[in-house]
Amino acid sequence: MSISVFQGGLQSTVQDLGRDGYAHYGISASGAADAFSLRIGNLLVGNPEDYSALEMTLTGGKYQFNKDAFIALSGTEFHANLEGEPFPFQQGAYIRKGQILRIGGTKKGARCYLSVRGGLDVPQYLSATTTHVMSGLGGFKGRSIEKGDELKIGSMKKVTQPINIKESHEINYSIIRITRGLQYNLYDGNAWKSFISQSYTVSEKSSRMGVRLIGNAIQSIKDNEILTEGIPLGAIQVPGGGDPIISFVEHQTTGGYPKIANVITADLCKVGQLKPGDSFTFQLVTIEEGERLRLAQELFIQSLKNHD
Repeated sequence: MSISVFQGGLQSTVQDLGRDGYAHYGISASGAADAFSLRIGNLLVGNPEDYSALEMTLTGGKYQFNKDAFIALSGTEFHANLEGEPFPFQQGAYIRKGQILRIGGTKKGARCYLSVRGGLDVPQYLSATTTHVMSGLGGFKGRSIEKGDELKIGSMKKVTQPINIKESHEINYSIIRITRGLQYNLYDGNAWKSFISQSYTVSEKSSRMGVRLIGNAIQSIKDNEILTEGIPLGAIQVPGGGDPIISFVEHQTTGGYPKIANVITADLCKVGQLKPGDSFTFQLVTIEEGERLRLAQELFIQSLKNHD
């Protein structure tokens, strides 16, 4: 029971919710760039939330299913068709043996997820199936999938009833909410005013390791270097040139640039949907507000699971 890859897209990798517990070895968690959408995709086909799926970046690919399957596309919407007919988005759908699913370019954001009932059967590496692209670890042979690959579909032992989403869940990608970082006090009032009032544009040099921003450089009141220390997911570092970098899913685990802010957990999914050329502004919130927003996002997921 497998999927034949006729075309792999720009960067299509097997991802789950990440490889926790290895940062002290210098291995960041990696995982889906938009974990919120991956979780929804799995629920749409009746999988546990942490099952592996195919993460597609900017453009999808071409896939033939070698057995009947139940699948879903989640994340931001990409152009997609099954045997020439439009394929639904954000809902589970059956696909028959021999049919070909074509997933084209994005309509808006950066990433789309192909979830299959049973998940994707790839070997676990350090307790996860996620692909760490920068180091070539995990997933399918540690790399993006290519023409000629065969992706095995996993076991149905843990699958449950698929969900239906009746209410749309709109996300405002033009604002990314942040809390103050560990070195926030290295930036004076003028730097902070500029940081949260002017827009940033995503650089072409961005990757799963870091989202590089341009268009509004800021400077600290001291040298833009500190003693090397740990870096969390979503930390916003500011190198000497003043252009911030959002540390993302494959971020280095330590670094010596000051961290002016940190993206709140609930908005990490937005970072995963940023593509080169996109513009947005930061909005400063309290830690308490960030936690409230995280809980609201979790309650939304739970409401889907409990929906009749």
